[in-house]
Amino acid sequence: MPSLNPERLRTVQLVPLTAYDAQGRLHLDPMRQLNQRLFEAGVRCFIPCAGSAEFHSLDADEITAAVKMTRQLTGDEALVIAPVGGEHRAAVELGKRALDAGAEAVLVMPLTFPYLSDEGARDYYLRMMDALRCPTLVYKKAACPSDKLLLELADHEQMVGVKYAVNEIDAFNRVVQADGGRIEWICGNAERFAPFLALAGSTGYTSGAGNLVPRLTLAMHAALAAGDYAEAMRLQQLILPIEHFRARADNSFNISFLKHAITHTGLDFGPPRVPNRQLTAAEKQEIDAMMPAILEAENALAVPA
Repeated sequence: MPSLNPERLRTVQLVPLTAYDAQGRLHLDPMRQLNQRLFEAGVRCFIPCAGSAEFHSLDADEITAAVKMTRQLTGDEALVIAPVGGEHRAAVELGKRALDAGAEAVLVMPLTFPYLSDEGARDYYLRMMDALRCPTLVYKKAACPSDKLLLELADHEQMVGVKYAVNEIDAFNRVVQADGGRIEWICGNAERFAPFLALAGSTGYTSGAGNLVPRLTLAMHAALAAGDYAEAMRLQQLILPIEHFRARADNSFNISFLKHAITHTGLDFGPPRVPNRQLTAAEKQEIDAMMPAILEAENALAVPA
């Protein structure tokens, strides 16, 4: 039965962007170049094809291909976590294929069914873990699954962590304290909230901004882990323009911002698939104006060759 050293989750969990060619098909070449860049910067935890990488717009073949490419590029040095979700049988099948392709764990994406309950969610998660028999993280983005259910699931031998993406710091603090260290509690809302959830017990955080500024966000995490909150907040200020733009209009710029901004690093990932927001010319110009200063701060952390 596979196991996972929890230390490997106590880092920046990077969600690399998904690229498309001119015909809208999966394009692994720029993805491979990006992952190489992230790996060289020090990223050691990858979640290909998760939320900021358009999970809901991808099919099982595309997700499996991205997982396989990530594993081939990183070898045994990085933790590769595969996203799964949707209809249960299809989610299990995707999980099995992703594990065969090199993933070591799965992240169960937020449940999007219309009539949710903790009782139904419990069945979904338990059957997923029993079927895949691999380290599993659960993504909380709404009231269901409740904190009570997450604490119950923490008893399962395959449950290793929660990606907590509800911005209720007191509730997060309470559930971490109640858990008592059985599993890892990860800030699921990236750099904007990572310092505050770190104070409450988060050991790592997920990042989309890290596609653009991997060194900045890794340095921010290192400062948080060392308890140097002044330095962490200084670094956060350099990253926040990215996060504030992505958060506009109920977070609907989350993906489209990154896919345009990454052109400033020399990579073309194409626009996001519908129904993700497409950028206007004015929005692209605003991004173009802000990116040089951000990338200058990122490049200042690069180690000279």
